[in-house]
Amino acid sequence: MLEKLHTGEIYPPNDPEIAAVQMKCLEKLYVYNATLPHEAERRWELLQDMFAEIGEGTYIEPPFYANFGGRHCHFGKMVYANFSLTCVDDTHIYVGDYTLIGPNVTIATAAHPMDADLRREGLQFNKPVRIGKNCWIGAGAIIVPGVTIGDNTVIGAGSIVTKNIPSNVVAVGNPCRVIRQLEPPKGE
Repeated sequence: MLEKLHTGEIYPPNDPEIAAVQMKCLEKLYVYNATLPHEAERRWELLQDMFAEIGEGTYIEPPFYANFGGRHCHFGKMVYANFSLTCVDDTHIYVGDYTLIGPNVTIATAAHPMDADLRREGLQFNKPVRIGKNCWIGAGAIIVPGVTIGDNTVIGAGSIVTKNIPSNVVAVGNPCRVIRQLEPPKGE
């Protein structure tokens, strides 16, 4: 059943095998969120244990929330996430190097069927989210399942990203839309 987390198939998220893995992940997340501000080294060690991948210099301000405690999160190097990042990491979330994430951002991979009978059964499916390198995700942004955000892109505060956003743009709003092109960084 654990494989269905990553195939896009509909599955029961309360399956005992899934629930057992998730509980272990959530307990690690609880420990991370209970660390004291001066315990930077301990936080780093915990993140390395919790995440699928985490690059050097990446830091996540507690509290951090994640359905699987970061187990399906792949963060590059020098990523910074401010307070109250929520990763609905039922499947993979990829965040590129040097990306900045404002406070109260939600990155969601889990979705529910349109069919009311399937929802009544509590079923869901998941789609990965990809955020490029050197992005800035503004405070309170929401990124829905299956979205890709290109490199060097700025997502305005409070935006709801429901469709792919290309590289080198500023995008804002609900739904989030491109309002301006940006020059790619020198050397790219």
